[in-house]
Amino acid sequence: MTVVPLAICSELHGIVADKRLLALYQPIVDIRTSAIAGYEGLVRGPSNSSLHAVDRLLSTARQCGLFFALESACADVLLRRFVQLNLPGRLFINFTPDSLAWGAKISPNWFESLIVDCGIEADRVVIELNEADPFFLVETDELQEILANYLITGCRLTVDDLGESSSMLNRWSQLRPAYVKIGRHFIQNIDKDPVKSQFIRAIQSVAAKTDTLLVAQGVETHEELMMVRDLGIVFVQGYHIGRPTSQPSPVTSAEVVKGLSAGQTCHLANNKAKRQGIGAYELIRRAPSVSPETSNDEVFQIFQGHEELQSVVVVQHGNQPVGLMLRSQVEARYARPYQHELVGRKPCTLLMDPEPLIVDISLSIQEVSQLVVDSDPRHLVNGFIVTDQGQYVGVGSGHDLMREITALQIRSARYANPLTQLPGNTPISEHVTQLLENNLQFAICYCDLDHFKPYNDVYGFSCGDNLIRMTAKVLEQAVDPEYDFLGHIGGDDFIVVYRSTDWQARCQTALQCFGQEVAGFFSADDRERGGYVTENRKGEKEFHPLTSLSIGALEVAPGAFNSYLELSRSATEAKKMAKKTVGNSLFVDRRRYNGGEG
Repeated sequence: MTVVPLAICSELHGIVADKRLLALYQPIVDIRTSAIAGYEGLVRGPSNSSLHAVDRLLSTARQCGLFFALESACADVLLRRFVQLNLPGRLFINFTPDSLAWGAKISPNWFESLIVDCGIEADRVVIELNEADPFFLVETDELQEILANYLITGCRLTVDDLGESSSMLNRWSQLRPAYVKIGRHFIQNIDKDPVKSQFIRAIQSVAAKTDTLLVAQGVETHEELMMVRDLGIVFVQGYHIGRPTSQPSPVTSAEVVKGLSAGQTCHLANNKAKRQGIGAYELIRRAPSVSPETSNDEVFQIFQGHEELQSVVVVQHGNQPVGLMLRSQVEARYARPYQHELVGRKPCTLLMDPEPLIVDISLSIQEVSQLVVDSDPRHLVNGFIVTDQGQYVGVGSGHDLMREITALQIRSARYANPLTQLPGNTPISEHVTQLLENNLQFAICYCDLDHFKPYNDVYGFSCGDNLIRMTAKVLEQAVDPEYDFLGHIGGDDFIVVYRSTDWQARCQTALQCFGQEVAGFFSADDRERGGYVTENRKGEKEFHPLTSLSIGALEVAPGAFNSYLELSRSATEAKKMAKKTVGNSLFVDRRRYNGGEG
């Protein structure tokens, strides 16, 4: 174990004694009402101290034997500030089990006395345990006895990071917490991963049997929020809901309220995602961060201790990146004579790249690639920093970016329709299968052009291709890329998967728009006649109406179909019914299906 200098321990002792800690609060929202249900309390050290970062603060406290003193001081600061700000709901305060055990031994009533002194009702205080903590050394029986001493006051209990430990479910059944927080790993990209959503369903079953409320933490995108809502989780927390701040709002942000109150629900992989491929988040590699005051020697030692590490990020004001330290440059500088002595003790800002390329986690791979191409060529070699709303989350490499771009191009060429560049049969099947596996409600529309073959024969395949492209454009304008999916089966057949609740109105808009656009694909004489005449193989003249668009649709309830194959059969029947109507038409199959049977 690294020996902490006496001066650092002395500094920490002063911080704890004087309670010079910054209280931050991250909102937890009740999805059912869109109201604030409470806040998780977090702390930082003084901004002008090397102990500002919470990880450094906690690790130093352990090494200096001040861990309980620090945690109790944090609880004191968080409770008093919470009351002072008059925040609504409950306050979730993090504790490690061994710290609670130590506190119970030296002063059994310390927490109850603190709550009374702060003037807050005990049932508004939630003790949050993180079993993933490496110092979770207390056996369950002993832990139950320790917690009883705290919970008798009326406080509640939550267990954090469900899924991070193999023994979590056993602990859950024995401790019976009021809340369980689902680990960020299971929430990140849950809108794209049916395995994760299936895991959440299994956890919900356990929660229902134990009267436990679930909190989805780490929600960072609108799509994740909508999926969590669809799955029936009650509480939600994460950067998309609100970042930790010293001045939290007592009400939920308008953006989140709007998202939760909208009739639309999320999908698993929308058109935009399919067209853009994966996002910048897929490129993230974890790299340590240091403050600008960190010496070059300290950064050099980090590189020496991690052979695979290529970069270290320099951050300030908590977690905002300001520079990038590169292994190649640091080692090259240190290879020169006397450089250890000349620059070793100086701040790392001397050797860092002060103008690194910074990209937001929300960007698509194509957008990141364009930024790299448009910027200095060194960024392709040096890599880039990934942030979330300005806060550092990881780094990406040019090599990984090029690999993903190449894979994306290969996949696009393989599965996209060459005429319209819309997703083809494989992406369509994958998308619908994901929706079925996740038991989500949606509408599927099978779109087909009427009298297209004779048009192609008379006007030529080039005009026919243009007519198909026009149809694709009309259908694209009738979908919401944030919720709906458009695919091109082939020829003149398209599939639209709607999760927008106004899907029928969108279909009618598409039909109206198609009717206006299609006229320009015929001669004036054919438009006046309402069609054209051709000869069939027998030499007989046949009249063909102007090309029209037929849409066969059905709403798919959860559990209604077992597979994409079953659903496609019903969609095909709906399309056939639509084509029986002359002109542009929409037919909605209103039969109720159960496991593929009408």
